[in-house]
Amino acid sequence: MGEQPIFSTRAHVFQIDPNTKKNWVPTSKHAVTVSYFYDNTRNVYRIISLDGTKAIINSTITPNMTFTKTSQKFGQWADSRANTVYGLGFSSESNLAKFAEKFAEFKEAARLAKEKSQEKMELTSSPSQGGAVKRNVLSVNKPGNKESAPGDLLSPLTPESVNGTEERLRPGTPQHAEPRAEPSQSALLFSHSSSNINKHWEAELEALKGNNAKLTAALLESTANVKQWKQQLAAYQEEAERLHKRVTELECVSGQTTVIKSQKTELNQTIEELESALRAKEEELERLKAEVESTNDFRSQKDFLTQKLQHTESMNQALEARLSDLERRLQSNQQEREAFRQSLRQLLELLDGKLFELTELRDALGRIIESS
Repeated sequence: MGEQPIFSTRAHVFQIDPNTKKNWVPTSKHAVTVSYFYDNTRNVYRIISLDGTKAIINSTITPNMTFTKTSQKFGQWADSRANTVYGLGFSSESNLAKFAEKFAEFKEAARLAKEKSQEKMELTSSPSQGGAVKRNVLSVNKPGNKESAPGDLLSPLTPESVNGTEERLRPGTPQHAEPRAEPSQSALLFSHSSSNINKHWEAELEALKGNNAKLTAALLESTANVKQWKQQLAAYQEEAERLHKRVTELECVSGQTTVIKSQKTELNQTIEELESALRAKEEELERLKAEVESTNDFRSQKDFLTQKLQHTESMNQALEARLSDLERRLQSNQQEREAFRQSLRQLLELLDGKLFELTELRDALGRIIESS
């Protein structure tokens, strides 16, 4: 893999609210693993955190970043590339101090790596620029060199240069007929060959001029297409960056296979428990279906009983009315009976008085009879 985790800890992850830029918005429901990764292919350090399979932190450490401790267990840093501010809440001060120490260490390493890469780019760009300039000069001067070639070749093609000696006629120098005839023939031969060479190089020069015109037109056309190529290159670079981020996310996911396997095991256990619960629910559902079918029989009985209950209620209401009437009548009868009892008591009292008077009268009569 291109990236390997070099330090990991657990913390609650937050991001600044993009609307208010003041409030913190939690991006994880519980504490998750936050790791430092090193990409040896790009020579960069990154902070990555996953909530399941979703990357909630993907921040590349740059020399301009600063990790700030805002409380005993909370720290934050700003990522200009992601246009956000990340916050981490730790369970202890030691975890926060260790994370801040690693942040400063990897920030310094990122600065040194950036300086080395800039030096390397400067060293590699200088020879390439020199070679490019040299190639441009050669491509521009090539037709001119060809044009001057005939002049360079004409001067050696003289009888004197071919013979290796330069014969000069001086007055008083003895000359013979045969030696004088031989140089004149050589001069004719070399002048004829020199004219052929001149024609050849003139034809070659015309061909090179034509090629130079074609190359100039192609150069102008390529210069006109430079802007379009730059736009395409920028688009390709953006696409490559996006693909690289995606590959990094996938590598991070594959790098946490142990966590994923444990989560998978837990999920399998949860699935088995849910399946057993589902089977129990299905059995209960079948039982409820049977009960529903049995309730259809009870429904007819319920309708009958409902009708009977309504009839009973109507009868009950009639009986209640009769009972109320009887209660009123009973109350009136009780009142009449109480009045009759009172009248009887009065009558008894009156009768007792009369009986007492009669008894006294009888006793008086008896005494009178006895006395007479």
